[in-house]
Amino acid sequence: MESMSNGGGASHLFKSATWIKISGFLITSAIFFYLGKHFSDGSLQQLVFFNSQISKTSTSSSVALSPNLNKTFDLSLILNGPVSSPVGSGRNQQEEGQKILNSVSPPPPAPAPPPPPPTVQRMGVVDENGVMTEDFEVGEYDPEVVENWEKANETEGLASDGKGDKIRVRVTKFPMCPQSMREYIPCLDNEEAIKKLISTERGEQFERHCPQKGKELKCLVPAPKGYRTPIPWPKSRDEVWFSNVPHARLAEDKGGQNWIIINRGKFKFPGGGTQFIHGADQYLDQIEKMVPQIAFGRHTRVALDVGCGVASFGAYLLSRNVLTLSVAPKDVHENQIQFALERGVPAMVAAFATRRLLYPSQAFDLIHCSRCRINWTRDDGILLLEVNRMLRAGGYFAWAAQPVYKHEAVLEEQWEEMVNLTNRLCWTLVKKEGYIAIWQKPLNNSCYLSREEGAQPPLCDPNDDPDNVWYVDMQPCISRLPDEGYGSIVTAWPARLQNPPDRLQSIQFDAYLSRKELFRAESKYWHEIIGGYVRVLHWKKFKLRNVLDMRAGFGG
Repeated sequence: MESMSNGGGASHLFKSATWIKISGFLITSAIFFYLGKHFSDGSLQQLVFFNSQISKTSTSSSVALSPNLNKTFDLSLILNGPVSSPVGSGRNQQEEGQKILNSVSPPPPAPAPPPPPPTVQRMGVVDENGVMTEDFEVGEYDPEVVENWEKANETEGLASDGKGDKIRVRVTKFPMCPQSMREYIPCLDNEEAIKKLISTERGEQFERHCPQKGKELKCLVPAPKGYRTPIPWPKSRDEVWFSNVPHARLAEDKGGQNWIIINRGKFKFPGGGTQFIHGADQYLDQIEKMVPQIAFGRHTRVALDVGCGVASFGAYLLSRNVLTLSVAPKDVHENQIQFALERGVPAMVAAFATRRLLYPSQAFDLIHCSRCRINWTRDDGILLLEVNRMLRAGGYFAWAAQPVYKHEAVLEEQWEEMVNLTNRLCWTLVKKEGYIAIWQKPLNNSCYLSREEGAQPPLCDPNDDPDNVWYVDMQPCISRLPDEGYGSIVTAWPARLQNPPDRLQSIQFDAYLSRKELFRAESKYWHEIIGGYVRVLHWKKFKLRNVLDMRAGFGG
């Protein structure tokens, strides 16, 4: 009995302790509710509570007014029920209190946060502020399409449908053109357009006449039969494969002038020309002795050779650090330019006819014409005015032709016409020796402005842009030089490569204060890019010689 009595007392004691804990918790809860009601009274600052719904949808914590603001409750119905009321009565009071709590409307849902801004995808090396950056994307491509493009007439690849999904596409390849079109140039061999010309008296047929939309070339121009890998530079300066440029007529017409000969399946270039049959090197030495200020490779860096033949003049200037652009029309001598390119000399098809050549003003330090078969004085000298536009202020024009040295009546008359025209252009005849005459263009406009009123040809209108050349007719006027002297002051080569020229300030592009910085940045950028091409793409193995830069910028 005693043991049972002791066990019963322990059980009673345990129940009493539990009941005390429960009562203490309820009393503490009642105190907190009372304080909340007291401080939420309208006469005092409202108590704020943490809003859990907003915090779930927001990236940062927030606070809001209590959802029970301006509502009253009878707390005794909730707090006193479990403490002193009978079981039945307490249950009713609890249910009534729960109904009161349920009647409280829940707070409205928090508004959804705004969507994040779309990610800006930049596909270039310049950001939205015009600053060069390394953070850019090149774009996507399918490596299999690149590697296998020659394996079939049709190529399947992946492309984007504009919604981020990939779709498979099939591209039909162009067929090969007939072998008779191996020299075809779409904008120069457009027979339909040439037949519609009103006149070809001034050489209009040698200018650009591109096919209209829908009449573009739809086949690939083939290489000549028997085409071989070109002979690499510098050996190509002296010989090229006959099968690569199968034009025998030039060798037949000029064989006695030391231009070109055919020997064992190759064209050989002895280095001569119509006016320098003893070789281009001796000819260049003579020019530099006549006018030492020309200083090939130092003062003269960029030259234009008009009516270039097989481009021996430009080929031999390369060894003197002079970059020469050779131009000639596609005429009865077939494609002379192909000889120049096969030899590894920069060249383009061009003709002095009715439109400006596609080069800006003051582009060349020296312009050369050796028996180029151009009548410079026709139409009041409009062709020589085009030379004047492209020639740098203080630059030189070298003319080697029969009127310079022959004493026939007709040729002497042509010489007098040339002297008269160059005087009116304010050119100075620096030297006439043997069969070469060399003039120099003035450094500024002072001579033009000091001429008599009504002198011909006149100065061009100030609104004429001498750098506007795309399908623009030649102008019968003298292109003005910049008043600031831009173009006349040029650093000697090779420092010229890195020094931004003063003329940079006159070029129209969307930068004003940072032009010189952009010039240097572009040079550095392309120096690193080309270094990467050589290392990663192994360009040295390709033995590249002729490269066309389709967006030259500053020429970096």
